This record gives sequence, C-alpha cells and structure tokens, in this order.
Amino acid sequence: MVDGAADEITQLLHAWAGGNADALPRLLAIVYPELRKIAARRLSGERPDHTLEPTGLVHEAYLRLAHRPDRHWENRTHFYAVAARVVRAVLVDHARSRGRIKRGSGAVSVELTEASAGVPPPAVDLLDLDAALQELEAIDATRARIVELRHFAGLSNEETAEALGISVSTVKRGWLAAKTWIRRRMEGQTRQP
Repeated sequence: MVDGAADEITQLLHAWAGGNADALPRLLAIVYPELRKIAARRLSGERPDHTLEPTGLVHEAYLRLAHRPDRHWENRTHFYAVAARVVRAVLVDHARSRGRIKRGSGAVSVELTEASAGVPPPAVDLLDLDAALQELEAIDATRARIVELRHFAGLSNEETAEALGISVSTVKRGWLAAKTWIRRRMEGQTRQP
C-alpha cells in the first residue's frame, strides 16, 4: 500500500476513534477493497457449497469492528491486526453455527498459506486450527499472533513485524515454527514450538 494511503487510513482511524462520524464512510471506502481481498483469500480454499461469501465475511467483520468499544487503533497495521482477530472469530462462529464440530463431518476447511505461495498447502479444519491456535497462544502468544496476522489478516512479514513490534526475521522464524507446530498438532503430535 502506498504510504500516503496508509497515512490517510491512520488519520481516518484516529478521527473515527475520536468521535468523527464522517470519518467512517471515508475509511470504509479505503479499507473495504483490502478487507474484501483478505476475505476472498481466506475463503478461496473452502468447499464449493460453503455458505459464507467474502462480502458476507467483510460485512460481519466490519459490523464487529464498528461496534467495538476500543476503537483506538494506532495505525493501518494495528487496524488490520485487530481485523485479523475479528475475521478469525467470524469464521469460527460461522463454522460452529453450521454445526460442524468434528473433522470429517463437513467441517469448514481453510488453508494455512504464505500470502505469496504459488502452490496451496492442504486445507485444514477451521475449528481444529482455532483450537490449535488457542493452545499455541498458551505456549507462545507471539507465534499465535504471527499466524493470526499472516493467515487471517493477510499481512506481510514486514507488516506483521510492525504490528507486533518485532523484527522481520523474528516473524519469519515464528511463522515457520508456528506452522510446523500447528501441522504436528493437527496430525496428533504435540510438541513445544
């Protein structure tokens, strides 16, 4: 994203958090296309009969973001970091509401991917991924946040590093270690990350 647009997002976020209702429509016009791309990427690995569309995911995430009492985002990256948690929550809530509790019973599956990977890895069950992320968070909260930001918000390594206040190399190592740990956990092997 161009620095000017990132600066404008930051200014609009501050204005909105400060109570300027006129900032919200302007902010939405700028972030909606990016949120739509994130939603489309998250849903691209879904089964064909999945009932949640990217537009529905974005609208539900937007409603949850708009009604948060803690709308004091520092900048664009912080906003997308919060959006990652909201997108994850919407997807998990949707999977639960569809009654998909166990793997193999039509559960929602998603891909844990690199943003720029050419070959998609195998799909994983969203509810299992959420459970694994909760376990990982108890063991290593930073690595869990890296997965959340990279996977659910589609942030780059650099943006993830900025959002977490860590180095890009730490993000890369954490992303690789977290993906490995999650894969092992999903295969029934539990090891410390």
